[in-house]
Amino acid sequence: VNKDENGYKTSITELAEESLSQGNVSVKVLYSTLNYKDALAITGKAPVVRSFPMIPGVDFSGIVEHSESEEFKVGDKVLLNGFGVGEKHMGGLSQKAKVNSDWLIPLPEAISPLQAMSIGTAGYTAMLCIQALEKSGISPQSGKILVTGATGGVGSFAVKLLALMGYSVVASTGSSKQHDYLYDLGATEIIDREELSTPGKPLMKEKWAGAIDSIGSHTLANVCASIQYGGAVAACGLAQGMDLPATVAPFILRGVSLLGVDSVMRPRADRVAAWK
Repeated sequence: VNKDENGYKTSITELAEESLSQGNVSVKVLYSTLNYKDALAITGKAPVVRSFPMIPGVDFSGIVEHSESEEFKVGDKVLLNGFGVGEKHMGGLSQKAKVNSDWLIPLPEAISPLQAMSIGTAGYTAMLCIQALEKSGISPQSGKILVTGATGGVGSFAVKLLALMGYSVVASTGSSKQHDYLYDLGATEIIDREELSTPGKPLMKEKWAGAIDSIGSHTLANVCASIQYGGAVAACGLAQGMDLPATVAPFILRGVSLLGVDSVMRPRADRVAAWK
C-alpha cells in the first residue's frame, strides 16, 4: 500500500528483504488473514496506515528463519497478532516478515499455522473477552451471556467458544437469514439488534449475567443497563460508533463492570493464555 497526491495505491509488488521493517526475528510467513483493519488499510477508507509504503496484514503464522533472540530458534513455529504490524510495521501479507521477538508467541502444538490464521484476531479477541468475563467472576452458572454483533468475526467466535464452555448464549443480530447459522454455533436464544440499537433508559430489566459487545454506542449503553447485579460487559468494538451515551446508573446501582478489551498491545502472558 502506498500513498501520493492522488490517494492510496494498492499493488502486488516484489520487495527486497532489506525493505522490511526492522526486527530481531525473521519469519517465513505461511499464512495470514484479512481483518477489517486490513480492508481499511488496503482501500484507504480510514487512516489506519501510519507510514508508507506498507505491507498490510495484522496477523500471520510462520516459521522462524533467523533469530537474534534467545526466545526463538530457527524452525520454531510462531504466530503474531497486532502490535501495529500492518499499520506502522510491515505486515503479514508477505512471504517474509521481520518483527520484534516480544511480539511473537509460540504456535500451540494443537493448532496448525493454517488453523491459527483461520482463527486470527477475531477468535483471539473473542477469547480475551471471555477471559475478562471469567476474571470478573462470571461462570456458566451465573446466567445467560449476550453476544452483540453475533454474526461478525468476534461475535461468531464468541458464540461458539462460550457454547463449548457450557454457557447459555443469547445472540444479537440484524439478519433473520443468519438464525440457523447462530443456532448451529451454539446460541440458545436470538434477539433482534433493534432491541438494543436505539436510545434506552439508564436502567432496564436485568436480563443477562454478562455480555461481549463489539458494537459500542447505544447498543453498549443498553447492554450495560440490562446486566444483572454484579455482572460484567467486555467491550471490544465500535461497529455502531465510538460514543457511549450511558449513565453511571448500572455501575453504581447494580455493581456492573465494564471491561475494555484490547487485542493489539496485549501482554504476552495474556496472549499465550488466550491461544491455549
